[in-house]
Amino acid sequence: MEISSLNTHEVRAADLPLDKLAANQSISEKDKIAEVSRQFESVLLRQILAQAQKPLFDAPLAGSGSSSAIYQDMITQELADRISRGGSFGFANVLEKQLSHQLISKKAEDPALEATAQAGNKL
Repeated sequence: MEISSLNTHEVRAADLPLDKLAANQSISEKDKIAEVSRQFESVLLRQILAQAQKPLFDAPLAGSGSSSAIYQDMITQELADRISRGGSFGFANVLEKQLSHQLISKKAEDPALEATAQAGNKL
């Protein structure tokens, strides 16, 4: 019977918080940009959904109090994250393309930045 090591799984960009994502050398710049774009889209969707759900949760049958507010926030956060992960909103794709384009332009202007990025990808 063979038991695999617990630490052999691949690190995914979606599994890391933003501060750890930026410093992680094993994740490509493309994956970092994609995850940052997705997370930004999720934050934007949370704002939109929170405003859209206000009339719904202000209804007399919705209840009041801190538990209702916490529940509403959890629903909004999960819904925004699911929509963002599904890719149906599309804002993350546009943002990812724009950020990638800017990164390529910066690398072309600054050869030292390109050399640093290549050194980071080899580690």
